[in-house]
Amino acid sequence: GHIVRNWKVRWFVLLQDKLLYYKIEGGKKEPSPKGRILLDGCTITCPCLEYENRPLVIKLKTKTNTDYFLECCSREERDSWALDITGAIHAGHPVQVQELHRMKNSFKLLENISLHHIVERMCNSSTGIRLTRNLEQGNRYKETFTGSALVDWLISHSFAVSRFEAVTLASMLMEENFIKPVGTRSTEATRYSELSEQFLDDSTALYMFAESSKKSISSKEELQFNISELSGTIVKQGFLMKQGHKRKNWKVRRFVLRAEPAFLHYYDPTKEENRPVGGFSLRGCLVSALEDNGVPAGVKGNVQGNLFKIITKKDIHYYIQASSKAERAQWIEAIKPLT
Repeated sequence: GHIVRNWKVRWFVLLQDKLLYYKIEGGKKEPSPKGRILLDGCTITCPCLEYENRPLVIKLKTKTNTDYFLECCSREERDSWALDITGAIHAGHPVQVQELHRMKNSFKLLENISLHHIVERMCNSSTGIRLTRNLEQGNRYKETFTGSALVDWLISHSFAVSRFEAVTLASMLMEENFIKPVGTRSTEATRYSELSEQFLDDSTALYMFAESSKKSISSKEELQFNISELSGTIVKQGFLMKQGHKRKNWKVRRFVLRAEPAFLHYYDPTKEENRPVGGFSLRGCLVSALEDNGVPAGVKGNVQGNLFKIITKKDIHYYIQASSKAERAQWIEAIKPLT
């Protein structure tokens, strides 16, 4: 409410340019709307974390600076309403609407992303993620947060633009031992799920900060690279997802394509040092797009499409995902002349 700041149940109807809301009497909505929210010039915030105990709130700010706070019944409903309202706000701009739907399954992460920086922000006493006591199957856990709360926090602080992308980031935080699962729900997911599905965007899955957020690198993981192969001119760089060779899980990597000599290196964005974790010569390589109708043999886990494959001269197969068909085509076009 605008005058009395209480919460009331209202029946909402979304039209092309406005959001109507009706009072409910005797289980039925009244024939005339109680009010309306004009969507022209509106801005939407979802998730909105202004109410600590109400994680399912959407905030609408009209162009006259009036704030509306709308609470949904579930995260799925909240995100569905937010997407449809955003689509109505941008109804006159079909390209923007198309971009919104593409972003739902986006994993195009920020440039120069640092997990250390994210964890520092998460630990901030005023703007960080809210730690609470949670009870699960008779066990009480202190200073925990839920999987869905972390996803909401990452989106609201602009570290991710979609839930899929936020889950990817959260999975990286868990793999690099910045956070750990606690309780049956989240712990079982790490044991029995595919690696790409081990972090749960769920309000019953509990997580906490790991005791040590710094992971030591073993000597086996340290790779030596010839200075000459890193001296080439950078032709293209950006974030892509790469399937691991042993565990077959998908990880976000920053790829750097160099010419003269022609090499493709990939970097771990969770590491602060600017050294590749892998790479190979492009001489004699084969690169090709993979069709999206079905998952090719040799590919496992959470595949969103836009796959391409590079086969090296030593017959090593690399499976890589781009965030769109256009991005995949750009990478293939950039790599082919260097093979």
